[in-house]
Order: sequence, then C-alpha cells, then structure tokens
Amino acid sequence: MNDRAASTEERLAKLESSTAADPGRWIANPAPLGLFAFGFTTLMLNLVNAGIVEKPTTSLVLAYGLAFGGLCQLIAGGWEFKKGNTFGATAFTAYGAFWVGFALWHILADNGVMSPSADFKDGFAAILAAWGLFTGLMFVATLRINRALQAVFLTLTILFILLAIGVYNSDVHKIAGYEGLVCAASAIYAGWAQVVNEVWGKRLLPL
Repeated sequence: MNDRAASTEERLAKLESSTAADPGRWIANPAPLGLFAFGFTTLMLNLVNAGIVEKPTTSLVLAYGLAFGGLCQLIAGGWEFKKGNTFGATAFTAYGAFWVGFALWHILADNGVMSPSADFKDGFAAILAAWGLFTGLMFVATLRINRALQAVFLTLTILFILLAIGVYNSDVHKIAGYEGLVCAASAIYAGWAQVVNEVWGKRLLPL
C-alpha cells in the first residue's frame, strides 16, 4: 500500500512539474473553435449576399454573428494569447470584434438608432477596404504557416475588396457572396482538419 501511494505521489509530482514547465501544453487548441465560428457565420451571411436564401435571414445571421462569430472568436483569441500564438491571437480577436461591431451596428441601424449604410456609402466602402488591407497584411504572415490558412486569408482579402466595390454595384455584391462561400468553406475545412488530425493523432487531412 505504501509503495502504491508513493508511486501515485511520484506521478502527481511529475505531472505538476511538467505543467509548471510548459503550462500551454495542457490548453486545448483554440484554433478550430475560432475557424468554425468564423467559417459558419461567414457562410450564413454570404448565402444572403449571393441571393441563395431570403434577405430577411440577415436578422438570424446577426444573432449568430454576435454569439458565434463574435464571442467564440474572442474566446479563441484569448486562449491563443495564453498559448503564445501572436498570429492566432491577433486574427481571432480582431475578426471576433469585427463580427460583434458589424452585428451591433446592423441591429441598431435596422431599428433606426444608427444610420444605415445607404447614408454613408463612401465611408462603408472605405471601412470594408480597410479590413481588406488588414486581411492582406495577415495573409502575408500565413505564407510561413500553412496552405489552408493561406486560402482562408487570400479569399477573405478578395471578399472584402469585392464587398467594398459591391457597395456601389449590386452585381459585384452578389459575386462577393459566392466568393464568400469559398472563403467560408476554406475556414471550415481548416478547422475540421485540425480537429480530425488531433483526435486521430496523425495527419489524415492535409493543411
């Protein structure tokens, strides 16, 4: 009995020492959560932009934009800070804040509290273009990471540019919707691949 107790204490001591030496080792990978949150919210919004589903669906998308696209990405970004991943922390926190801000503005504008985008087309296009610039800068960093993230950030850069142009042209806005579906699919795949590869303990899905 004493030997068994001693053995248990030794294992616990080793566990504590390893955790203290590498605390990030015991934190789950937050990237799939952030990628799924971004991917599925982007998917829903661009189904509306492409005209595949009814425009009133936007109200449902905005709710998910706050809870899933916004909050979950902010949570993922916080854990990426904990893990010491500067790229992941910056990306998920920024795009989480984007979704929260976009959803809140849209909800308030739809209820007459704030001005709709039709009242400031130039400004709205400029904001979308600025996010395209930010995403393009982040894309450069993905060149040192993996192809899956390169696809996500390249298609997202194109999406913001098309949306900025689409402020003035409805046909371009619809094209942006279809391009956004490609962006969403790439993010969903990147998140799915990380979950599958981690669960199976080997590279089943390429990144």
